[in-house]
Amino acid sequence: MSPTKLSTVVLDAHDARELAGFYLRLLGYVVRAEEPHWVLIGPPPGTEGTSLAFETESAYVPPVWPARRPGDQQMMLHLDIEVDDLAAETARAVAEGARLAAHQPQEDVRVLLDPSGHPFCLWARTPPGGAAAQ
Repeated sequence: MSPTKLSTVVLDAHDARELAGFYLRLLGYVVRAEEPHWVLIGPPPGTEGTSLAFETESAYVPPVWPARRPGDQQMMLHLDIEVDDLAAETARAVAEGARLAAHQPQEDVRVLLDPSGHPFCLWARTPPGGAAAQ
């Protein structure tokens, strides 16, 4: 087994605190550390999960998803977030400040854009022999 462990994914934004606030509400995370232009959030104590950090970048350019032209700032990564009720959690994410992406490539996944324009996916596990929760 490798002695290394992925602990945190860092997202740049125009405003680290604003974006951290969105993901705090969406994921039920707590603030773990803060600096003037950087915020670390993670699962509440006693629970598992990957932490997220947000860094204010004055030259931040939101990604374009899906990329339309060569040279567009492309999506470099996205977060996959498993949910129990895809329709309800999509509505909640939108109420918290996300936007539904115009392009939806899968029926059982919802692609949204966070307040800084980063794509993320909500998905519901398909029960054996059944359709995903809509």
